Amino acid sequence: MTDIIISQKEIAPLIHTIRDKQVILDNDLATLYQVETKGLNRVVKRNKNRFPETFCFQLTEQEAKSLKYQFGTSNVGRGGRRTLPFAFCEQGVAMMSALLRSDVAVKVSIEIMNAFVEMRKMLISNASLFHRLDNIELKQLQADQKFEEIFKALESDKLHAEKGIFYNGQVFDAYTFVSDIIRSAKSSIILLDNYVDDTVLTLLGKRNTNVTATIYTKSISNQLRLDLQRYNSQYPPIEVEIFSDAHDRFLIIDGTELYHIGASLKDLGKKWFAFSRMDIEVGRMLQILTTS
Repeated sequence: MTDIIISQKEIAPLIHTIRDKQVILDNDLATLYQVETKGLNRVVKRNKNRFPETFCFQLTEQEAKSLKYQFGTSNVGRGGRRTLPFAFCEQGVAMMSALLRSDVAVKVSIEIMNAFVEMRKMLISNASLFHRLDNIELKQLQADQKFEEIFKALESDKLHAEKGIFYNGQVFDAYTFVSDIIRSAKSSIILLDNYVDDTVLTLLGKRNTNVTATIYTKSISNQLRLDLQRYNSQYPPIEVEIFSDAHDRFLIIDGTELYHIGASLKDLGKKWFAFSRMDIEVGRMLQILTTS
């Protein structure tokens, strides 16, 4: 290498962008300067005042792993070495060349500096292209996140129709629909229904054991009181509160999802009824319930 100086084209692939800076790793720089990596880093340690972080910095574990993943190089990361690699910016390359004082370092550093200059020109001239690629990558990431949310919803049975109609005889379909909503709850269920019996308690029994359940109804009959007492003696308790201002049936899940249900839960599928999801009203409804 003393007779043949490496070209810019060969140096360019060794330049990486880390922390928004163009840098060359210590082992690559050592190879170009024909010295050992350990010797190169010893120069840095002995001359710390000449290598501020704007000139040279040590990679973090995450940066090393990311670089290794992107370029598939074994020169990055721990590998056989005990320390994380150092990255040299353009000024750090020049400073190292001055401290080594070898003909090879001087000649190679000129080519490295020129390679840095060409890299900057390329980045500037293609800035709009990189910006568009970043936007595409961001949109792809957002799309991936949405797909992930859908898949998670499918796995947790939380993907329910926004609105629909159940007709006469669809007893099991309607029952399954409401059961799935109840099972999806993570923390709380609130039911507003003026016609509650033991079948409604059984339906709410499908919730997870750590999920609270509260029923608001216009009156508590002696039969309902007895059913509730027996249910609560065996299963996670259900609270029942008197509330006479509601005509329709509503189901609130985790304080964020609100379903309007046209039929009492004890009569699901016996006659036509519609349902719709109206989360926008859940905050207002909860406020009224807590202050009533």
